[in-house]
Amino acid sequence: MIQLTIFYIFAAVLLVAATVVITSRNPVYSALFLVLCFFTSSALWLLAEAEFLGIALVLVYVGAVMVLFLFVVMMLDINLAPMREGFARYLPVGLGVGAVMVAEMALVVGSSSAEFAEGAIASTVVEGGDSNNVRLLGNVIYTKYVFQFEVAAVVLLVAIIAAIMLTLRRRGGTKHQEVAEQVAVHKADRLRLVRDPRGKHDNQ
Repeated sequence: MIQLTIFYIFAAVLLVAATVVITSRNPVYSALFLVLCFFTSSALWLLAEAEFLGIALVLVYVGAVMVLFLFVVMMLDINLAPMREGFARYLPVGLGVGAVMVAEMALVVGSSSAEFAEGAIASTVVEGGDSNNVRLLGNVIYTKYVFQFEVAAVVLLVAIIAAIMLTLRRRGGTKHQEVAEQVAVHKADRLRLVRDPRGKHDNQ
């Protein structure tokens, strides 16, 4: 009973935070409430005895991704006025996409096929006392879903390469160093001896 009460509390907080994420006019507030969504989702994973997923959600998304989001949102001076100008024009398209997503989620949640139920139950069975969800998750990823896992890795690699290529474009007026020319320099190219009229030598 206590566990069920805690679940409903965290689920309610998650729903409220998710609603604020998409309704807030300030992008910084949206990012902060998204952090709250991740924390409450992690608590729900812990209640479902999926400790690895809960910890990974906090460490990866809250500790890295959301910090990056906050830096980008706070460093960019986003002008929200031009973004809101076309809201009414694209509202029917947004409502249509939202209706499709709600219908898909309803089909998934309301599915009562025996095959889906048996697969969900079988995936939660612990085979032995020394087994844990990290080992079971690894076995599933690297055996049954290894192709999907490799495809996701390739997509992330392509995204990283694309981000590097976009940020390394040449810009006019910037100064950069040529390491090869600096290493190959000789003393005669940089040092000149001149005679001082007073009989002394100065290095220039």
